[in-house]
Amino acid sequence: MTLVMLMVFSSLLILALPVGYALVISSGLAAITVGDMPSVLAVVKIFQPTQSFPLLAIPFFMLSGSLMMGGTLGKRLINFATLLVGRFRGGLGQVTVVGSTVFGGVSGSAVAEASALGSMLIPWQKREGYPGGFAAAVTASSSVIAGLIPPSIPLILYAAVSNQSIAALFLAGIVPGLLLASGFMLVCYLSGRFRGFRQLLDKVTPRDVARATLAAAPALAMPAFIVILLRAGIATPTEVSVMAVAYGLVVSALVYRDLTLSRLYTALVHTAITTGVVMLVIAASNLVGYVLTVEAVPRFVAEWALETLGSPWKIILMLNIIMVCVGMFLDLPAAILLLGPTFVAIGNAIGLDMIQLGIMMAVNLSIGLFTPPVGTTLFISAAIAREPVGAVVKELWPFYLVAITVLGLISFVPAFTLY
Repeated sequence: MTLVMLMVFSSLLILALPVGYALVISSGLAAITVGDMPSVLAVVKIFQPTQSFPLLAIPFFMLSGSLMMGGTLGKRLINFATLLVGRFRGGLGQVTVVGSTVFGGVSGSAVAEASALGSMLIPWQKREGYPGGFAAAVTASSSVIAGLIPPSIPLILYAAVSNQSIAALFLAGIVPGLLLASGFMLVCYLSGRFRGFRQLLDKVTPRDVARATLAAAPALAMPAFIVILLRAGIATPTEVSVMAVAYGLVVSALVYRDLTLSRLYTALVHTAITTGVVMLVIAASNLVGYVLTVEAVPRFVAEWALETLGSPWKIILMLNIIMVCVGMFLDLPAAILLLGPTFVAIGNAIGLDMIQLGIMMAVNLSIGLFTPPVGTTLFISAAIAREPVGAVVKELWPFYLVAITVLGLISFVPAFTLY
């Protein structure tokens, strides 16, 4: 069954069929024709994950992000980031990184960040004399920080696959996310020094920063609000996501007073479309997981890795190489759901902590979002900047270096994720 499924899936991807449909067709065909599975049972397997209570957190976190990012709050966050780092060389690039980090604590989606921040900051960088390729590279790479900062959608998906605590994963992702942000800001600073990018602001007073911080406080408080509620056991992730929507509505309607029926409708439609795409992949992956489980593929792969490679550090290196390759061709949600069961089995076999493995997967597969040939944030940023993808990739090499360094730290130094 597995061989048939892989062959059909690869063929459909080559024909440019969307990943969700390719997963449904390939796994369904393998289960029904080769595995003699009743078609009714196949439909049940596909429908089953849509009834998962924890996965309800995904659409609600997306909706809260859309509500808060689309109005005045987004502009105030950009103003906060500008006053914080705009006085340094390459400051506008650093504004993009800080904005991505803060927006990541609101939306949890790298694609949403690339679209929202890119449309505001890439034209601004070009007007200030930044090369279009560099502006797109900063946006494409920094937007993936959303995959680590709570409320990270990829970490919620990994929790569903591995049966791990969402709260623990959210906490473990904070330090790697801040490491990525610091490294990307350093790249922007050094690029500004060597390429002569001017400072965005000449002088900033502490009072200016304090005012901007106070204006952006509702968004800055969101990640802390989520982590405290989860860590203290006050609410489940799904309940917290509903609270986040209520929080976004109150902030937009009563604090900033910019919530309109038109903006609410747009946020609801965007959330529905994005949720539909993600849930199709989740539903299809359940049938894929059934096929792999029936043929004991995760167990066989784990045994092969132990017998062939032996040393745990070699196996971890192999997992990272596989994830880099897969991330170049599959979107992050699909890659996590497909690789998760097998990698969890391998991780358990070598004594790798499942929380550490989850952060490894999130960082590794996030790199694929700004890596050709199908990097989503790469193509979004290049389109906004109206630059060829090749020109953006040339500017990305120092950002790849930072991401690989952070990946190495969290893969081989557990303290960075298990602190």
